[in-house]
Amino acid sequence: MDTLIDIFANTQAALYEGVMQPIAFALGLGNRLEDVFNGTGWLLVGLIQIAVMLVVIGPLQRWRPVEAVIDARAIRTDVIYTLIHRLGLFRVALFLWVDPLLDTLMGELSGQGVGTFHLESIWPGVTDGPWVSLLIYLVVFDFVNYWLHRAQHQWNWWWALHALHHSQRQMTQWTDNRNHLLDDLLGAVIWVLVAQLIGIAPTQFVAVVAITQLFENFQHANLSVSFGKWGERVWVSPRFHRLHHAIGLGHETAQGTKIVLGGHNFGVLLPWWDVMFKTANFDVRFEPTGIRDQVEQGVDYGKGFWSQQRMGIKRLIYALGFSSAR
Repeated sequence: MDTLIDIFANTQAALYEGVMQPIAFALGLGNRLEDVFNGTGWLLVGLIQIAVMLVVIGPLQRWRPVEAVIDARAIRTDVIYTLIHRLGLFRVALFLWVDPLLDTLMGELSGQGVGTFHLESIWPGVTDGPWVSLLIYLVVFDFVNYWLHRAQHQWNWWWALHALHHSQRQMTQWTDNRNHLLDDLLGAVIWVLVAQLIGIAPTQFVAVVAITQLFENFQHANLSVSFGKWGERVWVSPRFHRLHHAIGLGHETAQGTKIVLGGHNFGVLLPWWDVMFKTANFDVRFEPTGIRDQVEQGVDYGKGFWSQQRMGIKRLIYALGFSSAR
């Protein structure tokens, strides 16, 4: 772990000094160099993730695809979402506008006597090893992700935003970041708040985010892969997550003759939470993906990035009751 951290830190420093720092000065951001340095780290993580996607997950999709590619434009739009997130543009917005607000909030809480809780201090000696603490943090944040994901599917106003993610009929490794920007912002704020409250070290937080995102790319891949009866209950597979995106199954629950928001397979890394809270579906099948109203009513969720963002805002306004027409 120490060796990997050193390699990453040295590469980050070289990229910062050789590329990002001169750009920052040229743009008049000399007073934000610490944020630029942190952003360089996220940029490096994103470049590594994209490399793994192209070199590992991409060939796997071509080897065992679930379905033929028939809508290349939809996939190209998803690539735009991925580049926005993994090359740091979304992170820059967080640094400039959200982080200062969160720092102020945490300062106010600290002034009220609410201090940071250090999760690792619960098991002194056991969590001293970086790998052990990393695994613990992965489990903790995955638990947070499970309930965050369920909220996206239970609350009408949040589903109005999250529906964009489920509207992709042509799922690939690029689909993970196909989200409304407000949806991503809410999730990012919750993650940062949890990170602050449990006292995770910045390097560990970066590692948890990077690992989670990369496996999400794998789970969204157009890949006909199941981990078997027992493996499916240990780690989320592309088959398990594809059922979450399945039309009429992944985001809907039957209550008698009524269909309501809900669904199955909310786990991001671990299916344990779905088993524990009875939302798991382990059927061995690969279903078409999308939303029922796309198929039955021809509802349009947008073809390009800007139309998808605009329609998401319109759905949100309607869900909040500020408009009588979609």
